[in-house]
Amino acid sequence: MVRYKATIAYDGTNFQGFQRQPNGRTVQEEIEKTLTRMNDGRSIQIHGSGRTDAGVHAQGQVIHFDFPQTRPLEKMRFGLDTQTPEDIAVKDVEIVDDYFHARYLVTEKTYQFRVDIGKPRSPFRRHYASYFPYPLDLEKIQQALPDLLGTHDFTSFCATGSAVEDKTRTIYEATMAVNPAGDELVFTFRGDGFLYKMIRIIVGTLLKIGNGRMPADSLPGIIAQKDRNAAGPTAHPEGLYLWKVSYE
Repeated sequence: MVRYKATIAYDGTNFQGFQRQPNGRTVQEEIEKTLTRMNDGRSIQIHGSGRTDAGVHAQGQVIHFDFPQTRPLEKMRFGLDTQTPEDIAVKDVEIVDDYFHARYLVTEKTYQFRVDIGKPRSPFRRHYASYFPYPLDLEKIQQALPDLLGTHDFTSFCATGSAVEDKTRTIYEATMAVNPAGDELVFTFRGDGFLYKMIRIIVGTLLKIGNGRMPADSLPGIIAQKDRNAAGPTAHPEGLYLWKVSYE
């Protein structure tokens, strides 16, 4: 068996998430169906760097799979890219050592989160940015962002339903940019890993700070409480993108 690593992008609008489920269309299921066809009907299983929820997009999700034959890399990429549905793109394929694992060897992940702040909202962004129609003081958000950096117990920013016990994570980058038109915010978060719905809760909290409903210096206190109720609401999934997955 030959182990392949692939970088994929997908529009999460019509998926119930990445991971295969009994009911609902998923990215994993669609790629495995394509690989099975390419393998003359013999099933192939893929492993992703992590899950994404329903409606969440990816620009740089990484998967690996074992295939019983060596194929030219572009032929493998092209076959996967053209035979999967149009809301999945296979950007790159390479052969890796047998010890490579898309999930367990991740060193960093980068996510982006987009917020439509236009008035009126853009109908063309409705699946690709979370809409926030209320006033925002962007300086307060910029002031709060550095408090996320470093190693913390992020229990306050983890949704219920997570089975992960150790909620300590390290964030290396937390930034916000405004597009030239001034009607869209782009948050970027880079860290060694993220908890269940962590980025969506962080963004919901930052928007609450920008709206003046929380002080700009409230993040350290929220982190210290280790209580989900202390943080802000969970932002909608359509603004979230898994942007890049890094390995050693």
